[in-house]
Amino acid sequence: MRTTAALLLGCLILAADLSAQGLRHADGETTTDAALVTTNADSPPAIPAATFKAGVDLVALTVVVTDPQRRLITGLGEQNFHVFEDGVQQDLSFFAASRVPLDLSLLLDTSASMFDKMHTMQEAAIGFARTLHEGDRLSIVDIKDSVKVLHPLDSDLDGAIGAIRSTAARGGTALYNGLYMTLREMMKRKAAGDIRRQAIALLSDGEDTASLVSFDDVLDVAKQAGIAIYTIALRSAIDVREASSKGGRSFSNAEYAMKMCAAETGALSFFPTDIRELAGVYQQIATELASQYAIGYTPKNPKHDGGFRRVVVQVTEHPGAQTRTRSGYQSPRADRPTLQ
Repeated sequence: MRTTAALLLGCLILAADLSAQGLRHADGETTTDAALVTTNADSPPAIPAATFKAGVDLVALTVVVTDPQRRLITGLGEQNFHVFEDGVQQDLSFFAASRVPLDLSLLLDTSASMFDKMHTMQEAAIGFARTLHEGDRLSIVDIKDSVKVLHPLDSDLDGAIGAIRSTAARGGTALYNGLYMTLREMMKRKAAGDIRRQAIALLSDGEDTASLVSFDDVLDVAKQAGIAIYTIALRSAIDVREASSKGGRSFSNAEYAMKMCAAETGALSFFPTDIRELAGVYQQIATELASQYAIGYTPKNPKHDGGFRRVVVQVTEHPGAQTRTRSGYQSPRADRPTLQ
């Protein structure tokens, strides 16, 4: 049944004109927007955005490094990073600590339940859009009963802002459809040539009510895509009271899905209880996106067997440093290549 639903949605993707026209984390801890550590006291000179041609077998990673207090660590060099695939250390073919251009898809739940939150959501999303840099690209995706690309992926900031302001609340929530379709479209762009960082920022305030695909379908594609999925699940006062009555944190199915999508792709999940926190959440995501390291390697394992390869990144010379990246990737099959 899941395969049938995924195939049906694939047909919809072909038919759709996709190229048209203090914060709480999942673990309940609090961080601040200023959570940034640099290894150099002086600010580095401006460096042109790095580009690198993707090879057939290149595995591209975006890596976030934090200290034991979860503050971002920047300024590391290639010599500080060691990448392991299924326990075997890999040789890096690409490394960039300077800014690599970003493709960002902003997914907005504009179902009827968002009616009283729309203005605050729009202003927060516009503020997030304005954090992008020259060379970055942004798309705006509207999620209701159906999924619509309000603004295609490009560098037209004014057009993206206009698309955000045009959103209106009504209907249900095809959350998984929206995420699935966006991942597939971004995977196509990933195969097009130059390496660009890719990320999705997904906002929703409730359960999926209208999708053709399941969460398992979405998670399978997310693992293949290697695209960081930052998720924001707005929690109502009722959700918070119910969690408190049970003596702790209680996740709905939707919140569990949001948490897993972020965890598997090396991103973060947020669970604010007030829409007014959204601007701060977006700012924290923007700060992290600006502090990522881009790494690439050609796997030493030559087999194209379709198996899942577990990836671990370690950092040296910084005791207690923690890394966050995608959990791994699906090896391409010899008869049916897939993206890494």
